[in-house]
Amino acid sequence: MNNAIRRVSILAAVMFFALLANVTFNYAVRSPGLLNDPANRRVTDSQFNSPRGPILVGNTAVAQSVPVQGTRFSLERRYPEGQLYAPVTGYFSYIYGRSGLERTFNQELSGSDDSQFLSRLLNGLSGKQTEGATVQTTINAKAQQAAWAALGGRTGAAIAIDYTTGAVLAWVSTPSYDPSQLSSTDLNATQQAWKALTTDPAQPMLDRATQEIYPPGSTFKLITAAAALENGMTPDTMVDSPVTLPLPDSDKSLPNAVNCGGTRITMDHALTVSCNTAFANIGMGLGADKLRAMAEKFGFDSSLGGELNPARSTFPSNLTQASLAMSSIGQYDVAASPLQMASVAGAIANNGALMEPFVVSQIRDQNLSVLESHSPTVHATPIDQKTASSLQEMMVHVVQSGTGTATQIAGDTIGGKTGTAENLPGATAYSWFTGFDKQSHVAVSVFLADPNQRGDGTVSGNATPAARTIFEALR
Repeated sequence: MNNAIRRVSILAAVMFFALLANVTFNYAVRSPGLLNDPANRRVTDSQFNSPRGPILVGNTAVAQSVPVQGTRFSLERRYPEGQLYAPVTGYFSYIYGRSGLERTFNQELSGSDDSQFLSRLLNGLSGKQTEGATVQTTINAKAQQAAWAALGGRTGAAIAIDYTTGAVLAWVSTPSYDPSQLSSTDLNATQQAWKALTTDPAQPMLDRATQEIYPPGSTFKLITAAAALENGMTPDTMVDSPVTLPLPDSDKSLPNAVNCGGTRITMDHALTVSCNTAFANIGMGLGADKLRAMAEKFGFDSSLGGELNPARSTFPSNLTQASLAMSSIGQYDVAASPLQMASVAGAIANNGALMEPFVVSQIRDQNLSVLESHSPTVHATPIDQKTASSLQEMMVHVVQSGTGTATQIAGDTIGGKTGTAENLPGATAYSWFTGFDKQSHVAVSVFLADPNQRGDGTVSGNATPAARTIFEALR
């Protein structure tokens, strides 16, 4: 009899501990995923009727919850200046879930994060409703407005970062949309807005600054130059620069878009005037492995890390000599996001240290206590200080006397690189600028898919003047 009781007791104990383990696993492991799952309607209903925390730019809320009447919901998410900040905030929708910071920091904004457990407990004991945490961004309102105005309604993007910390100061994508249309408590109107936005040929919901990649054109010559400098060349190394370059094992030839100043020039001068044939020769001389290795050191084919979760920029594999020549000038299958190219310029300006990009500086609870704060993080060191110094000087020459003179600002040391990239045959070429301002410690990247056409139908030039506008806003 004692043995039977003992066996039953052991079985009961095992089942009890299994139950405890299951409860613990569900709370510690599955709970965050269930709370963040947009398909969990019980959680969504609760969050839609709870005071969600604001997202701030400076002291201004660019996303906030406001009381509403006449629906089954008591609160509605609103986005003042929604189009301006849409890539940053994203949307919070009952039907379509979340995007942007609304998704990344959903638990903090909804008040369900582990760091807010004590607040939830105290509020429960006192009968108060838990309020979500405040998300403080690094965005500079003046720079954001300047970037928006500089794009002028054209299809494109602009991003600015503090290259010493990685803090994102401006983050604009155009055309854009108003997230308030998707967060409305009028669910029929929300569905109509979603259909209109997702079928719009202009694709206003795309985040072209961080989530899309494009041929970077001649801005990629910075990486080719970095690889050359790290492999024994100097800015004064002479490079063959014929007017046209027959591509090996191909019936095609690569022309120059400019007068390179001779058929043999220094690498410094080749970058200043953006000489295609010179950099194609540099790339073929280095070989695909060395060029790819340098691109990967700068973040291509991997994640830049951080909360932005950007699209991965790519450098092609299995290159022939002809495709290597084209890849060396940012064509063929090379593709990069504006954030990636801003990070390249920023790493060069930061003496070789590429900082992890971030856009949230602090998370604060309803009592303004800091729950989380961001510390700058070095993501990679793709080049040494000597190479970075040489590249800085070469980029300054581009702005002083080359293709980037439109970004000159009196009293500031600005370096940069322009780029023109072919798109589809017969389509307008993409226009790029990426560069830095040493006085303000800012790196900027501007991408324009239709550089010569403003939203009002007037001609307005390429990406270079737009970059200057952003630099000026951050002085």
